[in-house]
Amino acid sequence: MKKVKLFSVLLMGLFLFNCGNSNSKTVNDKSDSKIQVALLLDTSSSMDGLIDQAKSRLWDIVNTLTTLKFQGKTPTVEIALYEYGNNGLSEKSDFIRQVTPMTTDLDLLSEVLFTLRTNGGLEYCGAVIQEAVNKLDWGNKKSDMKLIYIAGNEEFNQGKISYKEAISSALSKGIYVNTIYCGDNKTGIRELWKDGADCGQGKYFNIDYSNKVQYISTPYDDKISEYNIRLNSTYIAYGSKGAEKQMNQARQDENAKSISKENHTARTISKSKVIYKNESWDLVDLYDEKQSLKEISKNDLPKELKDKSETEIKAVIEDKKKERANIQKEIADLAKKRQEYIDNESKKENNGEDDLGKAINASVIAFAKVKGYTIE
Repeated sequence: MKKVKLFSVLLMGLFLFNCGNSNSKTVNDKSDSKIQVALLLDTSSSMDGLIDQAKSRLWDIVNTLTTLKFQGKTPTVEIALYEYGNNGLSEKSDFIRQVTPMTTDLDLLSEVLFTLRTNGGLEYCGAVIQEAVNKLDWGNKKSDMKLIYIAGNEEFNQGKISYKEAISSALSKGIYVNTIYCGDNKTGIRELWKDGADCGQGKYFNIDYSNKVQYISTPYDDKISEYNIRLNSTYIAYGSKGAEKQMNQARQDENAKSISKENHTARTISKSKVIYKNESWDLVDLYDEKQSLKEISKNDLPKELKDKSETEIKAVIEDKKKERANIQKEIADLAKKRQEYIDNESKKENNGEDDLGKAINASVIAFAKVKGYTIE
């Protein structure tokens, strides 16, 4: 197996889009279009660097995707995750596992990323692409943007399922397939990763496996992270799983912090954006989504709200919503300054090496333009 540390290809490219727009959640700002991204990660032996970089870049990609608008409105963003090539998985399933379906639950996505482990195995690219195409709930609107990114480092044509047939099926559903080869460019071409991207009308990338995630500290990181505590205090957990979900929110804060201070900052920015929504357990997001509390029974309310009238409960929610919006605005203002600082420092540190992030940046812009999206 080829040792590799690379997932920053996709995520670092998308990171270049990152900006700090205010994202107070309003019904009128929402589009019924979707941006759907399926990440297919090789978790065979020696791919620990891949997993580590996925953890490190998750919140960058989240922040990036919030910059895409359709007809001036914010689309729903869903991310799915597959692992493949791991001997710990069932041979009957071609060593493939759906880690998460298409989901808007970003805390869940972070949680499962931190549970992935590597194990030697056979990498069947055609099989995992076919699985993602057939099993995920892809949107059917013409305006939906649907992307698969598959990362790995062995021959692309392994296994009994033809990658060409799997990719043809993807295209029939309007899904573009992009390939990320973990190694040098010529080997990736020889091992058919470029052909896979060509067949999928996507982009082919190769990366230097020695690349590591590089963070640029800014004068705004500490202040943004401080807002995280205040932001968490605006959530009102409800229902049987509310308390556990709220605890998981805090756990993912700690997971992000365990990677780096800058990664925690990026997560805090993500949590201030419209893509980070938790209506399944937070009363503020639920009320913002439904504009009603009819679906909530007294038993589902937190203890401090059970004896209050509906009017009183709504007043509490409105106060928390207003407080959250103010915090989001403060974070957004700082995030914009932070990104400007990072952009300027990145230019200074340009060492002339191939900038694969810029190549991916261009590819995502191209996809967005094809679908009529704009980038704010």
